[in-house]
Amino acid sequence: MENNEAEKTKYEIALEKYNTDLSDNDIKAKVAALIEKNLAKNNTEEVKRFLFHCIDLTSLNTTDSTESILSFTEKVNRFADEFGDMENVAAICVYPNMAQVVNDSLEADDVKIAAVSGGFPSSQTFIEVKIAETAMAIMEGANEIDIVIPVGKFLSGDYEDMCDEIQELKDTCKENTLKVILETGALESASNIKKASILSMYAGADFIKTSTGKQQPAATPEAAYVMCEAIKEYYDLTGNKIGFKPAGGINSVQDALVYYSIVKEILGEEWLTNELFRLGTSRLANLLLSDIKGEEVKFF
Repeated sequence: MENNEAEKTKYEIALEKYNTDLSDNDIKAKVAALIEKNLAKNNTEEVKRFLFHCIDLTSLNTTDSTESILSFTEKVNRFADEFGDMENVAAICVYPNMAQVVNDSLEADDVKIAAVSGGFPSSQTFIEVKIAETAMAIMEGANEIDIVIPVGKFLSGDYEDMCDEIQELKDTCKENTLKVILETGALESASNIKKASILSMYAGADFIKTSTGKQQPAATPEAAYVMCEAIKEYYDLTGNKIGFKPAGGINSVQDALVYYSIVKEILGEEWLTNELFRLGTSRLANLLLSDIKGEEVKFF
């Protein structure tokens, strides 16, 4: 027995502290009940204004150019002039080679610069390349980095290599925020989502994020529920507050309200700040503005 314990990695030992034997059907039922009970009462203008302030306004297109990202950033700069009664988005999220364009042109207060990195969206490249790309994105002005776990390593049980990568990239980020994308649509089960959440947090994630938006299914309420439960259990055990970011497939105001409801019910009011809750989206900004203003708004 002692030999078996000695052979376990610190990550396998960490996983044993949590219940990762989950039933997908059970999670589905719990999510449906939570939404039915809480969605209507959270459908308020105050909540929608808060959700807008949690948006990582995202442009991750093959067609992105210096000109298009300048225009994108300029809209964020003008937001305060046009909507002075609202707080701005939380961050602008771009490819790493566009971080400097945002950094050089962003004038809005309290808006962060996020860059995807580490071989986004597949995470299939050398760790040396991931480290270099991350370091360069930070050097160019990014203060938040979004990376994807090496899903293949996770699914094949190579937790140590997966976690070592995350830890190296967190070391590269230093005091900058590291968001770790699980790509939940590729993880096959609620149990795997729970395990990947726990491992990512133990390896140094400041946030855990559902998806890249490049693979379907992207964010789902069920994945969000499991991830938020993992964050809560991790906090109860360690005292460390980890942020949560659903991303991909957030196509309506109702979708955003669903994620808000899950965070509020599982993690509580303490997590209802844009330092611990983000929404990765581009289309949601105009949808929320239109809903809040009571007329169609096409600002972004």
